[in-house]
Formats: sequence, structure tokens, C-alpha cells
Amino acid sequence: MNKFKRSLRRRSPSIRPDETIDYKNTSLLRRFVSEQGRILSRRMNRLTSKQQRSVAIAIKRARILALLPFSNNEN
Repeated sequence: MNKFKRSLRRRSPSIRPDETIDYKNTSLLRRFVSEQGRILSRRMNRLTSKQQRSVAIAIKRARILALLPFSNNEN
């Protein structure tokens, strides 16, 4: 049973090695934002904590520069 649990934790990384986390790369950043405009958690993104911090900073910078919306209210 322990071997089964370990295999579930090993997942493919959601960021490829050739992709850089940058506020100008909006196509990459949109994958880490929910439909409501919230930054998804680290467990849902399958990122390391260092990657999650840099993704969060990049999303916030892109929002300030109006590259990404703050919220997605299409009601």
C-alpha cells in the first residue's frame, strides 16, 4: 500500500525546463489562474514552493501592468 501512495505523489512537472517564469509570458501564467481570477494553490499547480512564489510574483506584476485581469467577472 505504501508503494501505491508514493507513486501518486510523483507527477509530471507542470512547467517544462525550457519555459521561464516571467510576467511577460501570459500564456504560461494563465494556466496558474482559476476562472475567477484567483491564483491556484501549489498543490493544484504541482509546483515546488520556489516555483509557486515566482509564479505568484509574476502574476501580480502582470496584473499591475494590465497583462492579466484582476478578476474575471463575466456575469
